Amino acid sequence: MNTAALPRWPILLVMIVSEIMDLAASTIVNVGGPALIETLGASAAQMQWVIGGYALALGAGLVLGGRLGDRFGRRAMFLLGLAAFSIASLLCAVAPTIAFLIAFRLLQGLAGAMLLPQGLGLLRENYSGPDLAKVFGIFGPILGLAGILGPVLGGMLLESNLFGLGWRTMFLINIPIGIACFLVAWRYLPRRAGDPSVKIDTIGASLLVLSSILLVLPLGEAQAWPAWGWPAIAMAVLGFGLFGLRQSAVVRAGQTPLIMTSIFRRPAYTAGLAGIALFFCSLVGMQLVLTLFLQIGHGLTAGEASIANLPFAVGTACGATLSGAFLAARFGRKVLQLGAGVQLAGVALLQFELGKTAAFSAWQIVPGMLVCGIGAGLVIAALFSIILASLDDRQIGSGSGVLSAVQSIAASIGVALFSGAFFAAHPAMTPDLALGAALTIQAFILIAFMGVTFFFPTAAKSELEVNHA
Repeated sequence: MNTAALPRWPILLVMIVSEIMDLAASTIVNVGGPALIETLGASAAQMQWVIGGYALALGAGLVLGGRLGDRFGRRAMFLLGLAAFSIASLLCAVAPTIAFLIAFRLLQGLAGAMLLPQGLGLLRENYSGPDLAKVFGIFGPILGLAGILGPVLGGMLLESNLFGLGWRTMFLINIPIGIACFLVAWRYLPRRAGDPSVKIDTIGASLLVLSSILLVLPLGEAQAWPAWGWPAIAMAVLGFGLFGLRQSAVVRAGQTPLIMTSIFRRPAYTAGLAGIALFFCSLVGMQLVLTLFLQIGHGLTAGEASIANLPFAVGTACGATLSGAFLAARFGRKVLQLGAGVQLAGVALLQFELGKTAAFSAWQIVPGMLVCGIGAGLVIAALFSIILASLDDRQIGSGSGVLSAVQSIAASIGVALFSGAFFAAHPAMTPDLALGAALTIQAFILIAFMGVTFFFPTAAKSELEVNHA
């Protein structure tokens, strides 16, 4: 087949659609928690694993997924990941018990980890120069909003209750999309061989996955902290340390590590990792708790809860547009501090709105949700590019992969931490007080994030610099 004669626009289209499907999968089931509890008899901890398990598996496997693309070719790994993701989605849709659903969600997350890293690499292979900058001008903001819009789409699917399938439609929707993307990708993605000289560090990958699980596992038991909780976290920290030592040993042996260890010698980058973790733990955790507050606390349907989440999504889109268009380029890391400050104002506004009337209405939290969304968007559009400015061109690929992995694992931690806090407080407290407790946690995390940003690079790399690397 003469790949040079093939148009490039289908490549961009299939990358955008498949990666949105991958990223939205981490939050689309947020509004399905109560339905899972009702239909499958799930406990709060099991519901957390269905929601957060995907992000955990995605984050733990992302670095390995990128390396597999180097070794076997990005086209091959993209097609394999897309097929596996679609099959795992079908398995989730037909899961007979909550235990099966959790297992299939973890499998779906691992498939997503094989799929997601290939998209950016494939775009770099097929676009260059000004075209690449234009592509990422489209690609970046869309992906940034994918996870935010997940709960809205999930609520619409649950409310429609197509063929009486309920929450299962949230997984079934991936199948026709996945098949269409697979056929287009098979036709239009150029065949480029991988690099057989790249060795896969299976020991390092195993340490990374196991440590991530040990870190998140006890957080799902926040309602009643287990005796093994702190030992598990200590073992996770030890595992991450061993992973670092393993990567150094691989480098000394003249082999290709999963991660370039030199990135951790950049203080601004390590501060960035802490910032990414704090921000996405707070963002994803509060997204879920707001949904639980609306559905479990005040009896809204999934569709009503998704509509109530729209102000946050709209605010995020507005904030991201402002940040991406000119604020980030002009003010650098100050836009992150501004975004965190706006979010804190939104949290304070929500706290005020909760105590305003005895009879709750979703309309009363719209202003707070909108302000929180604007602050989140200001941060999302600029965060990665500012942190990556601390690295040189050779380190960008490895550094961006680690940032994405930390983002996903932090999202899983946020799901466990915030929902655990909500369920610990409710029904002992009123729904408003339970949400207020979670908002207080978010406020402290946002203050910590704002403090960490002072150690970030002052300005971002341009999109072209980041994506040429």
